[in-house]
This record gives sequence, structure tokens and C-alpha cells, in this order.
Amino acid sequence: MDEIKNIFNDLPHKIPGEIVETILESKTIHIERIVSCAPYSMENVWYDQDEDEFVILLKGEAKIYFIDEDKEVSLKTGGYLNIPKHVKHRVTWIHPDNVTIWLAVFY
Repeated sequence: MDEIKNIFNDLPHKIPGEIVETILESKTIHIERIVSCAPYSMENVWYDQDEDEFVILLKGEAKIYFIDEDKEVSLKTGGYLNIPKHVKHRVTWIHPDNVTIWLAVFY
């Protein structure tokens, strides 16, 4: 059995952008903890993954823009989305006063 860990431990206080950490990886699934801090400015970065992605916002607030649908969605703590593979999207905003914590499951 693996050591018990806590997703809220070892959080950075301020980072320029985000930190992505792999929590678990197998042949069929990949789970990441993503910690984002403001300012967030990745205007030309689009995510276009080869896997489906389930993402839940564990802490904070954020907005994600989907280019093909010309739609922006807002997420608050506890909000989640399932993003099908090859749906181009990007984070357009995170709350400037809080650390934002995501759990992303790629399958």
C-alpha cells in the first residue's frame, strides 16, 4: 500500500503560472494535481489532448474558454467538467487572490 498523501499539502504560496504534478499514471489513466496562481497569461496556449479529460476545481475560481463552441464557462470550488479529446480549450482567468487547485483525470 502506498503512503497516504493529501492533495492540499505542500502548496506553493506564489508561482508565476502553474505547477503540474502527476499523482497516478497507468496505461489507461493519468491523474494530475495542477496548482495555478495569478497572474495568468497564456493567451496563445491551447490544450488539445489525445485523451478525454475529467477536471474538477478543488479550490478557487477559474474560467475556461472553448474555441470551437466560442463559449466560456466559469468554475468555482467543486465545479467539474468532462472535456472530450481534441476539444480545444484554454484557461482564460483564475481568481487573482487565491491559489487554484485542479484535479485532472486523463483517460
